[in-house]
Parts: sequence; C-alpha cells; structure tokens
Amino acid sequence: MVQILDVMEKALNGKPMSETDYQLKLFAPKCQEKVKEYKIKYDPENPIPQDNAMADDLFQAGLELLVDVGAFCTSSGRVISYTESEIKEALKNAPSKLHFGEGRDRKHLVNRKVGDKTPPWCLLGAGGGPCSSDRSFLTLVEGYAEIPETNAITTPAITRVGGMRVRPASPLEVLAAMRNAVLAREATNRVGRQGIPIMNSLATAESDIAFAAALHPKFGMRSSDGYMICCMDPMKVDFARLNKVAVALSMGGHIGMCFGPLLGGYSGGPEGTAVSNVAHHMMGLLTYQSSWLLPFTIHLRYVASSPRDQLWVISSMGQAVSRNTHLLSLNLNYTTAGPCTPMCLYETSAAVTSAVTAGLSIESLGVATNKHEDRTTPVEPRISAEVGHAVAGMKLSDANELVKKLLGKYESKLGAPPLGKSLFECWDPEARKPTKEYQGVVRNFKREMASLGLELKPEMY
Repeated sequence: MVQILDVMEKALNGKPMSETDYQLKLFAPKCQEKVKEYKIKYDPENPIPQDNAMADDLFQAGLELLVDVGAFCTSSGRVISYTESEIKEALKNAPSKLHFGEGRDRKHLVNRKVGDKTPPWCLLGAGGGPCSSDRSFLTLVEGYAEIPETNAITTPAITRVGGMRVRPASPLEVLAAMRNAVLAREATNRVGRQGIPIMNSLATAESDIAFAAALHPKFGMRSSDGYMICCMDPMKVDFARLNKVAVALSMGGHIGMCFGPLLGGYSGGPEGTAVSNVAHHMMGLLTYQSSWLLPFTIHLRYVASSPRDQLWVISSMGQAVSRNTHLLSLNLNYTTAGPCTPMCLYETSAAVTSAVTAGLSIESLGVATNKHEDRTTPVEPRISAEVGHAVAGMKLSDANELVKKLLGKYESKLGAPPLGKSLFECWDPEARKPTKEYQGVVRNFKREMASLGLELKPEMY
C-alpha cells in the first residue's frame, strides 16, 4: 500500500518534466483522449444524466487517466506515477465509514449510492469564504452550529489580524490560523455544540507553517476534526502540501483532499472535467493520503457550480464514483448570487440536488463566488442542508426535472447575478436569525419549491 514515504520517493525519482509540459502536453491531451475513447458526451437537455453505462465508462476513463499521467510534483519537477494495481489497492482499502466529532456530536460519515435515502453528511458553513473581523467569524460559526442538520462545520477564512491584512507565509498568517482554530471552537462552545467537528478549521492556513502551528492542541483542534488539504489543478502537489500531509498524519486526523478542476481549464469541457474529477478522487487517496474527498469543480466563466454544464459534471462524476467505489465524497458548491436573493437559494438547491441524488454528500457553501468579504450568512447553508435531506432517495429522472425547473429561474441571470446584501445587513447577530426581509425571501422561496414538488421545512427560525 502506498504510504507518504513512497509518495516522496516517487516525487524525487519520477520522470522529470516541466510543469507546462505536464499540463499541456501530457494531462490535457490524455484527458481528451479518454473522453473520445469512451464516447463520453454531455447532454444539455439532461443536466442530471441517467446512463449507468456512461457512469461506469467515466469511472474507467478516470482510472486510466491517472495511470497514464500520474500526479505532478512542482517542487521536484517530477511525475509521481501510480500503477493500476496501486490505485485499485487504494480503492479497496479506502474507508467506507469514518467518525468525526465528540460526545453527542460524534457522528459517522458513510458512503452513499445513487438514489440513496441516507441523508447526506452536511459539512456546513462558508467553505473558506473571507470574513473581515472576529465579530463576523463568531457570528457565522455560531449560526452554522445551530443548524439542526449540521454534522460538521466549514469555517470562513480570517483576512485581518490587528487591523493588518494577512500576508501568505508570514507571521500574520500564522497568527490568523491560530485565531481561526480558537474562535471556531469558542463559537461552537457558545451555542452548546462543544463536540461538533470542524472539518476545515484551518481555512486561514494556506502555508504549511501556519497549518502546522495552528494544529497545536492548545488552540482547540482535535484528532476527531477533519484536516482539509487542497490539491492544485490539475493533479499537482508540492512539498508544502506534502508537509501538511505529514503533520496531519502525525496528529491522527482524517485528511480530506479538496480539488477544483476548472470547467474550461486544462481538462476542457464538461466531459473532460468529469473525467478529471474522477481521477482526482483516486489521486487524493494516494498522493494526499486522503480518507475522504471533496470536489469543488468551478466554472471558468461564472466561478460557480450552478451553470447547466457544471451540474452535469457534478452528477456524472458523483454517479461514476458512487457506483464503482465506496469512497466518502462531499461536493462543495458555489453560487454566483449573494445573500438575501432568491437566485442564490435556487442555485444552491440545484447543485445540492445534483450531488445528493448522485450519491455524494455535501459541503455548502461558497456564496457570491466566495470572493467577497462578509458576503455570506448562516441561511444559505441551512437551505442547502434542508434541500439535501429532502432530495435524498429521489430518482435521477425526478431530480433531472427538478433541476431543469430551477435552471429556468436563474440560468439567464448567471452573467449578471445580484450581489445581495452583506452579513450584518440581512442577519441579526443578537437574535441569531435573519432579518425580516430575508425571512420573507426564504418563505417565498419555500413556497416556490413546494410548487415545484419539493416540500421543505415550513419554518426556519
């Protein structure tokens, strides 16, 4: 079985190659070769595909892509190659069930299948979105912890310390990452969810030194939390990320590799992007020593998960993985629209439906492309979780019809989405609930969803 020392040996002694050649002369053409070989075809009329044979072919294409191109280590300029037997052994030995959290908040993340009635694991929060202050951070995490469906929390990223903007790999980033861990635990303690796991608690820690520093137990991190480490597109790693892997393994934590192949990037259109996503799952098991995976495919034009072709990628990739493996995979979705807008809620509902009915669990969510400070609230992840629970067990054909109706409500606006309102413009931190205006938006949204055939909880707050 491939271990971290084996990965390092491959990273130091693999085939030498430039990063440009790996991306443009090896990965990109091989990805398109697999698309043609297996005749994988995107159908815009059916954003939720219902072709089992295509899902199985997609899985095989992803496996072969990893065998053909391996991963690439940018620090050594070497290809990290894996044999088919190494990949299949990793798939066989990957866990189908993991526990996270402590006490009454200790829950199990389990493998799901296409159409599975088991509710998705709900990793809820900001998906690493930026927040400007301790007040914003605490307000958000308290709100996430109070969502009934929350199994684990995904925190925002702190952008300032002592009034100074955080700079990468500087003492400011180290201090911000420590603060990230401390404040996240403080917020969950405030609302009585002391044991809830924080599966990306170090969203602020981009560098390996900040990651390692903030994992000190005195800052509140536990082995029962999740340790998320992001992969570079396409299928790349560097020594800094492998340093994170080594540290997380020493803590006894479960590593989750997050990866976001760009639709329109090195893997090409939706077909190649789906193949790339499948290959990244297997690459994560080996290179990043992951026990759970987190795809967050992003549309190059819209920087979101909600465009029609992107929904097809989420569903087809999810079906391929859930039909052919017992991997633990959570899809993270992004919207183009901001808080306090119906469009934002429709977008996340479409992406969550695509993921959950395909057999994935969810991380939700990045709001308004996840690049604006304080442009997110606890409402959007709560809606995402309610939708995720409501569509669990839904047939792919019914999910397809629902998603097409949702697309009809926002697809024409993707080019110029409403930015909505900032956190404290539509969320009352003292009452810990949305403003009356946002409550009205949610009520109208739920009435519309009921008219589309999906009944959600009648009241939210």
